[in-house]
Amino acid sequence: MTKNDLDNWMMYHEIHNLKRQGCSKSTIGQALGLSYRTVRKYLNMSEDDYFRFLESQNQRYKRLTPYEEFVRGKLETFPVTRAAQMHDWLKEHYPDFPLVCPKTVFNFVLFVRQKYNIAQQYTSRDFFPVEELAYGFQAQVDFGEYILRTRSGSRKKVYFFSMVLSRSRQKFLCFQTQPFTAQTAVEAHEKAFAYFQGVPRQIVYDQDKVFLHDENKGDLILTKEFKAYASLRGFLLHFCRKADPQSKGKIENVIRYIKQNFLYNRVFIDIETLNDQGMSWLSRTANVMVHHRTHKVPFSEWQMEKYHLKPFVPIAVNIDPYRTYNVLKDNTIRYRGNLYTLPKGTYQGKGTSVLIRTQEDMLHIYDKDKTLILSYTISLQKGELVSNTDHKRDKSHKVLELIEQLSGEFEQSPQVNRYLLKVRESKPRYSRDHLSMFRKLLEEHGRDILLEAVRYCLANEIYSVSDLKSVILNVFKNTGKEPTDHIKLLPSSKESLEKAAIQPEKSKIDAYEKITFN
Repeated sequence: MTKNDLDNWMMYHEIHNLKRQGCSKSTIGQALGLSYRTVRKYLNMSEDDYFRFLESQNQRYKRLTPYEEFVRGKLETFPVTRAAQMHDWLKEHYPDFPLVCPKTVFNFVLFVRQKYNIAQQYTSRDFFPVEELAYGFQAQVDFGEYILRTRSGSRKKVYFFSMVLSRSRQKFLCFQTQPFTAQTAVEAHEKAFAYFQGVPRQIVYDQDKVFLHDENKGDLILTKEFKAYASLRGFLLHFCRKADPQSKGKIENVIRYIKQNFLYNRVFIDIETLNDQGMSWLSRTANVMVHHRTHKVPFSEWQMEKYHLKPFVPIAVNIDPYRTYNVLKDNTIRYRGNLYTLPKGTYQGKGTSVLIRTQEDMLHIYDKDKTLILSYTISLQKGELVSNTDHKRDKSHKVLELIEQLSGEFEQSPQVNRYLLKVRESKPRYSRDHLSMFRKLLEEHGRDILLEAVRYCLANEIYSVSDLKSVILNVFKNTGKEPTDHIKLLPSSKESLEKAAIQPEKSKIDAYEKITFN
């Protein structure tokens, strides 16, 4: 009897045992992970019926039987081969291999292993217990995320930061509703140091993108913000190898402890309440219960360790909230696994970049002068294209139509047309505003003055309608040129003419020369 047959018989007898105890079919199915129909079928079978059923299952023709020898040979040569790789090999060596689901291949590979007793071998590392570190020497840091239920029954994802002192196992955690950035991670460090009343000499991290920008042939490149903070605080940095959680097992256990002991089945009210509840949990449970490894109370151990930490003095954390992101050729930026569209024409060749700033759940995008371009609600999904359909519209033809209309006011003057095209080229993002201002100047000052000003600006390479307005006010208005079609002459009354004829009296200079000052 194979192990699989033994398991089936144990399940059969367990189903009948639960039935004799008065359990319903639905309860039995839930307890054993079976469907209602399967439980009903097995309850209707005697032991002889079930024996014949298993025999029929073992003798049933398998669709992949023609490939049994190939699978056996591969497994005997490479015992660690996974079913997914075996599936690919079968399709590679047999062009007519039938279209089957991966589960079918998995079951067949498992069948071949059991039939020929080919165990799957796993490589393993040898682990040794790590000696306890000195008081105040090390802390470990990691991030986590969890989905909570709200009072209304909806789901809310929260993100948390945790730090643990390696010797005493004293823990700290804080929550927020958005993924951690360099700015918020630094702020969380400051809160942890204040809670511990000191700074450890070394901190162990995972290779998280919050702290690391890139890796250059084994050399880890820190993000600009975190590098400045670590240098200011003066603690040593130790980054674990990728996919190696065992090297920071203390904080890995803390993250799991937070999820299973504190967050499980907790109702989310708001982030402030969650942080208050978290701090209460630390003082009530996490830091006062006997640690299973050290058999000591973390809080009591911390009472000794805090004197070995470097003194904590709060510092002003001045991190530039703006971060530079490169603009892709399709006028998008990539942020946290999603693409966000920018207005058409933002990409101006290799090296085009924008500044971003996050605030709560909003992503604000700025140009290099820190002028806001647009804002988005940050997507919590991955692989999405977050867009504003207005960005895809090509509005250049409308601007050209407007230029043509304004030039028509001057009988299609080539000088006006050339000037307005230069304005559009010089101010592509604000060309419509400049053209609206040009129309307003036309209404206020007339064609003659505006045409003279346009000629002056072309000659002096001035391609801004704001400057054009200044030229009109400071150059042509001072020469006495004023459009006659806008001057309204009102008839003067006799009284006003008499007042206009009055000549003011003039003092003689001798009167001023006789003035003396004491």
